[in-house]
Amino acid sequence: MKKLIVAAGCALAMMAGTTLAQDGETIRIAFDVPYEPFEYRDDDGNLTGFEVELAEAMCEEMDANCEFVIQAWDGMIPGLLARKFDAIMSSMSITPERAERVLFSEPYYNTPGGWFAREDFNTDVTDESAMEGKTVGVQRGTTMDTYVTENLGGVVTIKRYTTADDMVLDLEGQRLDVVFVDYPVGEQTILSKDGFKEVGEPVKLGQGIGVAMRKRDKELAEEINAALETLKNDGTYDAIMEKYFNYDIKM
Repeated sequence: MKKLIVAAGCALAMMAGTTLAQDGETIRIAFDVPYEPFEYRDDDGNLTGFEVELAEAMCEEMDANCEFVIQAWDGMIPGLLARKFDAIMSSMSITPERAERVLFSEPYYNTPGGWFAREDFNTDVTDESAMEGKTVGVQRGTTMDTYVTENLGGVVTIKRYTTADDMVLDLEGQRLDVVFVDYPVGEQTILSKDGFKEVGEPVKLGQGIGVAMRKRDKELAEEINAALETLKNDGTYDAIMEKYFNYDIKM
């Protein structure tokens, strides 16, 4: 019988009988918090969200000891490579550039990027001339950051944020004209507020979201892939997904 233990600060451990590597080591999984609905703290301060619950189920399926660690987004890959944790399960898009540095699991979901703004914003976000001089908010180091930089970097002012929450606060404070974020994040943190809307069409980015690991951890990747596949096949994935989304995000 597995037992959840919440440690002081920012870790949550799931203790099990046998371990993944069969050597008693703990698998440390990193999340960027807050990034609602994927990972965030509830009103009681408990770590929760779609990826948190999926990771809990994955660790249980693997019969593995897991510790959940909070890490700012811009330090994710450096922290992984520095062995501060063993896996990233924090809405990391699979891209060729990242795949040169880390080993990805098979993708476990895919959501597009979305444009969100105040209701009085009437600019065509696909029209470079119309967007000239606008200020666009993105989360630093994400595929949304890359997309805006590559497509509008010469005509807009890009403000980069460590957290999505800070970006939303600046949109509310009229310090941004529009933001480009992971669609479910915008849906739940922006569209849930009065006076805001989605603009333009969602944009598919990358090759889906995967768990990132160090290149040499091929055995860990195999275990994670097998566990996620089982969760998809036995209905666990769908049950968790339906708690947070009213649409299918599976690959």
